[in-house]
Amino acid sequence: MTVMHPTELHGPFRKRLDAFSRELKDVEDGDVGALHRTRVASRRLREVVPLLELDGDVSHRLSRRLRKVTRALGPVRELDVLMLLIQELEANDRYPPTALKHVAATVAQGRAAARERLSAKSPTSKLQRLARALEHASQRLQSADTESNRLKTKRSRRAWEWALDARVARRGGCLGAAIEAAGTAYAAGPLHAVRIAVKRLRYAAELAAEAMHTRIGADLAVLKTMQNRLGRLHDLQVLLVRARETQVSASLTDLAVWRELGALVRVVEDDCRTLHARYMSDRAALMAVANRMGARTPDARLIARRPAV
Repeated sequence: MTVMHPTELHGPFRKRLDAFSRELKDVEDGDVGALHRTRVASRRLREVVPLLELDGDVSHRLSRRLRKVTRALGPVRELDVLMLLIQELEANDRYPPTALKHVAATVAQGRAAARERLSAKSPTSKLQRLARALEHASQRLQSADTESNRLKTKRSRRAWEWALDARVARRGGCLGAAIEAAGTAYAAGPLHAVRIAVKRLRYAAELAAEAMHTRIGADLAVLKTMQNRLGRLHDLQVLLVRARETQVSASLTDLAVWRELGALVRVVEDDCRTLHARYMSDRAALMAVANRMGARTPDARLIARRPAV
């Protein structure tokens, strides 16, 4: 695959690496926000590393290790979000407090177990070793021969622009396919796939805009809004599953609790369908963004380039 010259993406790479590295100590201390930011930084790094002028094996290993970090942090992050959601809903009279209390107890147990598994499989020392490997790659890029940089031609620049645009276009195509596959029905799995595709396109598009100095603020705003909306829907769907599981457990021991959990299930189901309706109202706008970015080429993008200063 054609790759960018190191000087073109070193700044964006360095920015994402710094965001990843500075959170690791707080992750070790159990900071919920730090774990989230580390996971986001790992996703952003996964977009840029394959485009760097690194040895193929090195690039592949770094990408694979970053992917493992994203996946390892996922279960803990999901349970962290669920606990935060429960705390938020406790302040709202629509949600039965006893039911939320019982669900929170099961979530707390699951989160403690998930953190233990994370410490065993991906301890902070492993994350720090990855950060050092990424730092070494950054130093190699920064020390690239400046003379060869000056000899790069317009043809070469066009080549790496195509490489980055091709990545954005692929992400846009994947989002369009996910939207089509989800259709108009309310179904958790397909909607979650749309959310993941939105997230990947957003991070790739942000990288392209930063590296190429292009203006796509309106499209990024649509992606961010839909990512947040689908993220909220996903969180409520996870809560719904937990509430149903807790209700099954309570059915044989406490009828009053079972009824409260049933009431919680009904309220959360209504919330999920409301959010799905909001997604459907903006589905066409999201598809338009996916189509624009899916058709992205350097020639089509030149009109968006900022004037030189």
